[in-house]
Amino acid sequence: MKILILGGKRFLGIALVEAALEAGHTPTLFNRGKTNPDLFPNVKNLVGDRDGNLEALKRRKWDAVIDTSGYLPRVVKQSASFLSGKCDSYTFISSISVYQDFKTPDIAEDYPLAQLEDPEDENYMGDAYGPLKALCEYEIQKNFKGRTLVIRPGLIVGPNDPTDRFTYWPWRVSLGGKVLAPAPPSSNLQFIDVRDLASFVINMIEKEKEGAYNVTGPKKPATFGSLLVACREAAMSETNFVWVEEPFLINEGVSPWTDLPLWVPSADPSYAGFYNININKALKEGLKFRPISQTVTDTLEWLHSLREVKKMKIGMDISRETKLLMKYQSQFQN
Repeated sequence: MKILILGGKRFLGIALVEAALEAGHTPTLFNRGKTNPDLFPNVKNLVGDRDGNLEALKRRKWDAVIDTSGYLPRVVKQSASFLSGKCDSYTFISSISVYQDFKTPDIAEDYPLAQLEDPEDENYMGDAYGPLKALCEYEIQKNFKGRTLVIRPGLIVGPNDPTDRFTYWPWRVSLGGKVLAPAPPSSNLQFIDVRDLASFVINMIEKEKEGAYNVTGPKKPATFGSLLVACREAAMSETNFVWVEEPFLINEGVSPWTDLPLWVPSADPSYAGFYNININKALKEGLKFRPISQTVTDTLEWLHSLREVKKMKIGMDISRETKLLMKYQSQFQN
C-alpha cells in the first residue's frame, strides 16, 4: 500500500514509518521539513504546512493517510477535505483525553466525549487538548469521503519519546540510590509502547477497519511496582525504592505528573478511570504488547545513545527528592 503520513519525523511518526516499511508498504511523509530533516533519506518527504499550504499533495493519490499531528479542528478539516478522493481511508491519532471525564472505570469507546467550553480556544497544550481532539474526530468524519479509523491511545511510551513522562523512571532508577516512589506499589498503570501502537495501526489499515478504538495496555494491568522493578533490572542498579504515602506527598506539595510522572493520586476521584480504560475492542482486533522489560530496556538504551542526561524535562529535582526522603523517613520510619 501507499501510505501518506502527516508528520512522520518524531516519536509515533518514526515508529509508523518503520512499521510501514517492515510490512512492505510505501510511506510518503508530509511535514514542514524542520524536525529531523535527515531522517529516512530513502522515504519520500513532501514539504508544506497542513495549515494553508497543502500544494505538495496535489495530483497525488494514496491508499491511506495517517494523521499523527492533528490538534486543531480547523486545520484537520483542511486535510480531511483536501484528501477526500485522494485516499481510500483516513486514520486519525486521537487520544483517550477526548472523553468528558475519567470518573468512571472501564471507559469504552461509546463514553461521552468532552465539549469545548470556549469555541475560540485553540490552546491544545492545556485543558482544551481533549475537547479539541474530539472536534478533530468530528471534522474528519464530516469532511472525508471514505473509511475513517480513529485511534485513541493512552500514554505512549518508548524510544524517541520527547516528553520524558515515562523515560524519567528508567533514567532516575539508573542513577541508583534511594528513589522516592508514590505508594502503593500495587497501583495500576496503563501505557502503550509506541512500536506496538504503530504495528496495530498499520495492521488495522491493512484490514480496512474503521471506527474508534481505545489503544493502551498492557493486557494485564501493570503496576507502579512492576514498572520500577523492570527499570532496576534494565539499569542493573542496586536502587532502593522508598514508597512514600500519598498524604505526605500531597501535604508537601508534590505535583502529580510534574514532580512524579505517571502518578495519579487515588484521593482524586475525578481520575478513578484514568488507568482503567476498556481496550477489549482493540484486543479483539489483535492488539499485542511487548514485555514491559523490553520497553524499559529499549527506552534506556535510546536515552543513553543520545548523550549524558543530567536532568529530565519533568520529574523531581534530586536535591528536593533527597530532602523529602529524609523528612519522610525521620517522621514515619523511626
